[in-house]
Amino acid sequence: MLPHWLPNGHPVSDGRLDVHEGTGPVRFGVIGCADIAWRRTLPAMRAEPGVELRAVASRDLSKAERFTGSFGGVAVNGYAELLKRDDLDAVYIPLPTGMHGEWVERALLAGKHVLVEKPLTTRSREAGRLVALAEERGRLLLENMMFLHHPQHRQVDELVSGGAIGEVRSFLSTFTIPPRPPDDIRYRPDAGGGALMDTGVYPIRAALRFLGPRLRLVGAVLRVERARGVVVGGSVLLSDPDGVTAQLSFGMEHSYCTGYELRGDSGRLSLDRVFTPPPGHRPVVRIERQDGCEEIALPPGDQFANMIAFFAAAVRSDGGAAARDLAAWNADSLRQADLVDDIGDRAHYAYVS
Repeated sequence: MLPHWLPNGHPVSDGRLDVHEGTGPVRFGVIGCADIAWRRTLPAMRAEPGVELRAVASRDLSKAERFTGSFGGVAVNGYAELLKRDDLDAVYIPLPTGMHGEWVERALLAGKHVLVEKPLTTRSREAGRLVALAEERGRLLLENMMFLHHPQHRQVDELVSGGAIGEVRSFLSTFTIPPRPPDDIRYRPDAGGGALMDTGVYPIRAALRFLGPRLRLVGAVLRVERARGVVVGGSVLLSDPDGVTAQLSFGMEHSYCTGYELRGDSGRLSLDRVFTPPPGHRPVVRIERQDGCEEIALPPGDQFANMIAFFAAAVRSDGGAAARDLAAWNADSLRQADLVDDIGDRAHYAYVS
């Protein structure tokens, strides 16, 4: 069975946040013109009635104008200029990871709620400081680990809790992608690039979601491209105190693969396309037992739309359920950051040409 702390897909927090209550749309500004914003996040914002896009900032005004031409709002020259605006409730930050810390902090100090692309920062201590700053300032801060907002994982919870595979013994997960163009930001360690920060955080977060907060690092191997000094792949073994393990792999020098598998004492459950499913994708859960195999088709879901609606509801609430859920998600973000630090500090590094 799943741990008792996971009735709704994440632990529940009773903490309250001082969030401004309102009934109108949440007015967003965007800091940075990243590809993920163009392809997925801003289309979801445009479709969400509880959100209004007011401004997009770039250090290259023409990029901001391209975004506003498609999604609306005002183009702003420079990130600091956007934060001076008094018509924004929240900002979305899809900058390179190495820039998250500075601009999350500046946005919080400017009185804005913050939705920031994953991972929150490159180091756990900084992530903890920013979460504490958000609480101190009465603002909301959410790491955009968007896959968690897909309903397929809740349906997996229900199957496992119902005894579909018996007692959970282990969890396996993979997220690998093919090599990117040579100038891709993912190959710049000075900007927070590398496979651990880019694809590795997904299976790490999935393991925390299904096995709970007591997971600790047992061992890890990281493959480093010698010429650029960047992590291009890795494998991680985690365990909780009861010996339930998570075997995780990730990288950006592989064929595309994204999935997870829960193994129990009477069967195993597997699911593909778990981290980046398009909105129209119909997930299929495969359950294998000694007496046969069962496939269960699930309805599609739009994880970006769900994430935007979740964050907007939290901003509009006054310490209600959405804000309390967000606080619980932040606790998981900090556990994830701790594990990433441990992996980076304690892994065996294999240098490859």
